[in-house]
Amino acid sequence: MNWFEAFVLGLIQGLTEFLPVSSSGHLELGKYLFGINNETNFYFSVAVHGATVLSTILVLWKEIRDLFKGFFKFRLNEETEYVFKIFISMIPVGITGFFLNDIIEGYFAGNMISLGIQFIITAVLLLMPLFIKPKERQIGYIDSFIIGIAQAIAVLPAISRSGATIATGMMLGNKKSDIAKFSFLMVLIPIIGANLVEMKSGDFSTEGTSVFIILIGFVTAFVSGYYACKWMINLVKKGNLTWFAVYCVLVGIFSILLGLHVI
Repeated sequence: MNWFEAFVLGLIQGLTEFLPVSSSGHLELGKYLFGINNETNFYFSVAVHGATVLSTILVLWKEIRDLFKGFFKFRLNEETEYVFKIFISMIPVGITGFFLNDIIEGYFAGNMISLGIQFIITAVLLLMPLFIKPKERQIGYIDSFIIGIAQAIAVLPAISRSGATIATGMMLGNKKSDIAKFSFLMVLIPIIGANLVEMKSGDFSTEGTSVFIILIGFVTAFVSGYYACKWMINLVKKGNLTWFAVYCVLVGIFSILLGLHVI
């Protein structure tokens, strides 16, 4: 991997982690086009994912700080209930990761046809809130679990996690001003946990990427992720995800054509 590839992949990770178009799917597509081997770029993958976690924490620092302050008062209050809802939302993805990890890894094997189909599934999810518009309500405990199921389905590379969780929340009638922040907060612990597991099990001896290349990817992912996160929170308040759906259909078709060796 050279500096330009690191810059492009870092930019892709930062932008698409928060936009509802699937960061993992775009990284798979980008690595396929660049001919990059995942196994020899282990540190890079961990670094860019870590960068977007840090950008989330920076954008939502006030909310995270308030949640910690309220939770550690050790009494049932608004912040404690919110933390409980986040933990409930993590149950489905925890079960999926524990029992289906080997199956999931099979989808990260450069199969462009499968990737394209998943992009199109993301597009369908993004369009569904246009037709399902229940009465607006606060995020409840059952809502948290259902949104967590959406996050569990989005462990597949080209099904957008933010897209699936935000669209699900909108279809449940959750307030638009709340669902984006909840979606970004609920993923922090699973992503940090997954990165720690990867670091523990990774074969660091095969790493061939220089520190400079990793740093380029990290900084690019962090800066682009910061602005993408802020933009997405404001965008969800308007509730229009249609153009992202159109984009996912186009990328899906492009991926399928790549897999069929048409282009």
